[in-house]
Amino acid sequence: MSNPYDNSAIHPTHSIVEVPSNDPTRISNTQSSFDLEKNDKAEKFLTEENTTTDELSKELSDYENNQLEASTSKQKTHLTNWQKFKLKFPWYKIAFQVFLGCFFTSWWLSIVIQPRHRHQWLIPTVLWGMIMVRLITWHCRILPWCLKHVKYVWDYCCDIIYTKLFPQRYQRLLAGATIVIAVVLLGTFIPTETDFSKRPDRAISFFGCLVAIFGLFITSKNPTKIQWNTVIGGFLMQYIVALFVLRTKCGFDVFNFISTLARELLGFAKDGVAFLTNEDIANKQWFFFTVLPSVAFFVAFVHIWYYFGVIQWGIRKFAFFFFWSLRVSGAEAMTAAASPFIGIGESAILIKDLMPYLTKAELHQVMTSGFSTISGAVLVGYIGLGLNPQALVSSCVMSIPASLAVSKLRYPETDVPVSNGKVMITTDKNIDGEEDMDKPQNVLQAFSNGATLGLRIAGTMLIQCMCIIALVALCNGILTWFGNYWNIHELSLELMLSYLFYPIGFLLGTPRNEILLVTKLIAYKFVQNEYVAYNLLINQAPYNQLSPRGTLIATYACCGFANLGSLGITLGVLNTLTNNSRAKDISQSIMSALFCGGIATLTSAAISGMVLHDLKNFIN
Repeated sequence: MSNPYDNSAIHPTHSIVEVPSNDPTRISNTQSSFDLEKNDKAEKFLTEENTTTDELSKELSDYENNQLEASTSKQKTHLTNWQKFKLKFPWYKIAFQVFLGCFFTSWWLSIVIQPRHRHQWLIPTVLWGMIMVRLITWHCRILPWCLKHVKYVWDYCCDIIYTKLFPQRYQRLLAGATIVIAVVLLGTFIPTETDFSKRPDRAISFFGCLVAIFGLFITSKNPTKIQWNTVIGGFLMQYIVALFVLRTKCGFDVFNFISTLARELLGFAKDGVAFLTNEDIANKQWFFFTVLPSVAFFVAFVHIWYYFGVIQWGIRKFAFFFFWSLRVSGAEAMTAAASPFIGIGESAILIKDLMPYLTKAELHQVMTSGFSTISGAVLVGYIGLGLNPQALVSSCVMSIPASLAVSKLRYPETDVPVSNGKVMITTDKNIDGEEDMDKPQNVLQAFSNGATLGLRIAGTMLIQCMCIIALVALCNGILTWFGNYWNIHELSLELMLSYLFYPIGFLLGTPRNEILLVTKLIAYKFVQNEYVAYNLLINQAPYNQLSPRGTLIATYACCGFANLGSLGITLGVLNTLTNNSRAKDISQSIMSALFCGGIATLTSAAISGMVLHDLKNFIN
């Protein structure tokens, strides 16, 4: 008999409807079954979703690949022939460099082997060596290895000097100054006397350098902050360059080679003038047909090398050397190294992004470097007048360390420069960091831009000379009118300054009977410009009758932009580059920089008077 309470006998299992129960185990099992069912559904949904996402990603990837292939094929269709050549022959650079090496090696061997050219071995050997070293260092990193060992030796020697020999700073300064003075005295007075150089004249020139240093020291803006290692090192470099050029045959040959190249540029400029006029006018020694065409052509020619980066590379190397040796900021080293080659305005453009942030001492240094030398563009024009090219080129090189030493003596650094510890050149980018649209796209456009800039520079020189000479003539006319009432019939600015500068002419070591003539030339250079002084020195008596020593000292003394006319040009350039944010600082220090630039040029003249020995080569 069945159990009446057995529900399974009455109701089938599949028809049972479960009723919620208070049994926790039963509730848990039920909940688990629901969770499993939900998880299965979720996994199924995710699997379907992932499948859809993978398909979409694959389709997107295929689309991007198709677009990339289309873009690549489109770019390939727009490649130039040169770009296609580089892709097809990636080793073309090595082949070209091997060809250059073989070509210049055969050229050098042909010179050395032939007896009639063997005596001219120096310059070709130097050029061949420089080219071969550069070709080798493109592939073999020899220079970093050499510099590493040089730095090791340098640090080891400095460690001995700083820790064992001269632990105190004043001891090192005294030792350095003593060594420099000893070198200068030995190099100045040991050589025998000649008709061009007597020992009393050398002694006066040496005393003139000491007077310049002492005068800058007592008028220094902050004498306690002077970095004497920069000052001592700068004057030592200036003296070494003068010795190299004026005392050694190697130095004379090197600078003679450079000046010969500069002179040959005049011939090409004359060809252009002859095309516009005729041969007779092109050969006339007129400012309009000799200096100005040479300036315009030289600027255009330099822009070709600027386009290929050669000028920037050379300036960077010069700047790094002076930055490392004289411990100046990167901006100061850059402008000092660039000023003799591209001028004060262009050298400041190299650091245009740093100009608003320069310290006052750096601004002073930038202006001093520009005033202490002439630019490469006008250098070619002055060589065309018939001036001694070796003297002009060596004076430009001597002005680099001289301007750094003089400026740091007159206006020491008291702040921390932004470019302290690094050398940099700004790139062709605008304020937003984008590529400048004015950047030349090829070498022809670079040459065209240079020709346009050369025309502007030549025009500026023309109008500046004309207006300044006219203004000075007006002042001289007024002075002459007043002087007639005092029975001084030739009273002029140049006459007044020539007597005021008479002690300067004496301290340069000028022959006694020529001091007044040399100081008149310096006065003309200061009041008007260096071209007027050089034109008098070459073409007008009694200036063109000076002795070889007096002529050479006058050439060095006038080789700079330290004149009243350059003040306006410098103010305009620097205020433009700084957006007038530093106009007050520039105006406050520009007169000091003008006189410092003039003193740096005069120290070069005094040092040339110290080391002058045999001037037969210079006369010839």
